[in-house]
Amino acid sequence: MKYKILMFRYCLLLATALWVNSLSAQNVVNQLESYATKFSPERAYLHYDKSSYSPGETIWFKAYVLNEISPATDSKNFYIDWIDEKGKILQHTVAPLVDGLTNGQFDIPAEYTGRSLSVKAYTSWMLNFDSSFLYRKTINILNKDSIKSIQKPVVKPVLDFFPESGDLLAGVPNKIAFKAIDQWGRPVKIKGVVAGGDGKVIDSLRTQHDGMGFVLLSPSAGSAFTARWKDEQNKEYTTPLPEVKKSGAHLEVKVAPGKREFKVNLSPDIAAASDSVYLVGTMFQHPVFTIAKATKSDIVGIVPTANLPYGVLTITVLDKSWKPLAERITYIDNNAPYIFKPEMEVVRWGLSYRARDEVRITVPENVASSLSVSVTDLNIDADTSDNILSTLMLTSELKGKVNNAAYYFTNPSDEKQQKLDLVMLTNGWRRINWQQIASGVIPKVIYPRDTSYMSLSGTITGIVPGSIGDGAAAMMILTQKDQQNKMLLVPVQRNGTFNDPSVILFDTAQVYYQFQDKNLKGATAQFLPNKLRTPPVGKFNTHSLFPDTTGLWRHLLLAAELSDNIRKSKYKELEAVTVQAKAKPLIDQMDEKYSSGLFSGGDAIRFDLINDKFAMVGDIFTYLQGKVAGLQITGQGAGASLSWRGGSPQIYVDEMPSDISMVSSINITDVAFIKAFRPPFMGGFNGGNGAIAIYTRRGNDVKREPGAGIPSARVEGYTNIREFYSPKYLTPEPAPGADRDVRTTLYWNPNVTIDPRTKQAVISFYNNDVTDAFRVVIQGMTADGKIAYLEERME
Repeated sequence: MKYKILMFRYCLLLATALWVNSLSAQNVVNQLESYATKFSPERAYLHYDKSSYSPGETIWFKAYVLNEISPATDSKNFYIDWIDEKGKILQHTVAPLVDGLTNGQFDIPAEYTGRSLSVKAYTSWMLNFDSSFLYRKTINILNKDSIKSIQKPVVKPVLDFFPESGDLLAGVPNKIAFKAIDQWGRPVKIKGVVAGGDGKVIDSLRTQHDGMGFVLLSPSAGSAFTARWKDEQNKEYTTPLPEVKKSGAHLEVKVAPGKREFKVNLSPDIAAASDSVYLVGTMFQHPVFTIAKATKSDIVGIVPTANLPYGVLTITVLDKSWKPLAERITYIDNNAPYIFKPEMEVVRWGLSYRARDEVRITVPENVASSLSVSVTDLNIDADTSDNILSTLMLTSELKGKVNNAAYYFTNPSDEKQQKLDLVMLTNGWRRINWQQIASGVIPKVIYPRDTSYMSLSGTITGIVPGSIGDGAAAMMILTQKDQQNKMLLVPVQRNGTFNDPSVILFDTAQVYYQFQDKNLKGATAQFLPNKLRTPPVGKFNTHSLFPDTTGLWRHLLLAAELSDNIRKSKYKELEAVTVQAKAKPLIDQMDEKYSSGLFSGGDAIRFDLINDKFAMVGDIFTYLQGKVAGLQITGQGAGASLSWRGGSPQIYVDEMPSDISMVSSINITDVAFIKAFRPPFMGGFNGGNGAIAIYTRRGNDVKREPGAGIPSARVEGYTNIREFYSPKYLTPEPAPGADRDVRTTLYWNPNVTIDPRTKQAVISFYNNDVTDAFRVVIQGMTADGKIAYLEERME
């Protein structure tokens, strides 16, 4: 981040010293820099283990998030909406962002019948900007019945025209780009001409790349133009060109290696009204140059680009009142310094079925980096139209859809840069509100950055302001599925907030709480009050599954077989086995369930409070009175005193050292099991006086009668992150009667660790029973924002 800011300031100061003499211009530039710093945009990319899935499968992903050209270290939470074809959210997942990185998974419902699902991913900060810049992706769902019913889609082509800098201006040469696409945004081939109002042909429509091209016109005031064209089926269409404007500005930009040449033409009325105009270049909203030009002479110049970062450079022409007149975007292809290229070497070939393969990955620099690696069957379908480079370096800054964006990042050449300029001409946008900037108005932030993780935190409600004193705390019991209960003492601040940053919440937790401060009697704890609510779906990707390919059919067949295997194993009945054994006493079952280590077994008196109908009233010490020989208990609650063999026994809660004050605050209805160890107890330092081990309820034992016990709340934290399962075979032959291994993803690791000494990592995976060749995709990012992409074949 520091390098990024210095770089922008260097460009700004250099441009100001050369071109700007106006104090008002300097003020606006400073306001723009302040705005860009406060509203620096974030953008995201998701790497999936493969490109299409069948119902019941798991989508594994790794997310990479940048803030300008550096990892987004400020945002801590990443949200993903998984949306069906009708715009309904199937699941809203939340993952913790660490230095702009996270990973997770989504389980496609086994009963899902749609042909696709849409992915919408974002941080809360990204919601403050145009929703067009959120990450969106459509994923094919392989449904055999839906694929069989596919008919060849009827293509409905659309032709759009885009004057170079916004308007078609009379009296000057204009470049008008065009783009021909179908209803799904795919490029279509057309041929035709542009004719004037009298029907005379002026220029032909020459498609240069992916349905894009341009025509050159020098219109006069009042003239009109129409395109006559045919699609691939020779069906004829007519499309009017944009209206010719008599007043305005035209900005022409030519792409050349290491520079951009510009020329500005003004209509006579605009030139007469202003003695000068400003040209401002911005990248990620930061000003990188500002030029003041007099309108009495030709407005031409050259912008050096060698010291700029990669990305979209926006050049805006403004009048002396800072009203925008024309705008043009151009791509700065200084990508090389921001890309690192990992190398892959196969050190163990195991292309035979169920054999083990090893791949060594080497990175060029000794810089901390995070890589995600997927290995799939080479012969299934693959989406090569985009990747981490094309998304984070290009399409995440554009509103319109870019077809096969990855093409522009393979073997860069001057020819591809000219084609990429057509993308710029047909995907113009305006992110900056210049009138607000000039007047010093800063927009209101609706969605603050998530600068903290989803920890055990919240706010106390239902109390009189100022009634919380110093040292206030809440006793909390955290219960989660498949986890041991946790008892915590969480401090409460005078403003009513509480937070234990060491407890990060995953999945759903039930939190029971009780306040120690008498002034908080009757208060309620509101957990995670600032948690982002799921925003409306808004625009989601509509998708049509096109006629199939060989790879898609292979993937479908293997996915169907895998689904059948899973279904059979799920419902397979075990052979009946008769076991005769004496059931353990219930108290022994409780001991095995709750105690562990030095607390298991031992010379102890045990109490099952779950099944004791008398364990419903009073406190724990009242319950124990008279039940343990030799244990003397006097007083109640926090004033209780315990004595055993002339000394105080140790007290433990869930096998953690505790004291009388803490135990007195635990409601007896939350206790499941108690063990009173006769002296001496060998598990502590003061074991000569015995020990009392108290265990709070867990799992199904947490259930209580409605209204009984202490107050509680159901808190939803991060979506659980699972580990990808990859089998390890000791022999190449399957067991008799075993199903074939038909996994299409052989290996997925979202967090490949590179040894900083060797700059290498070795991954290992086992083949299935059908794959003869693999596709290996490696994507990643360094701690300073460099991006990596590598795709290799093993065959």
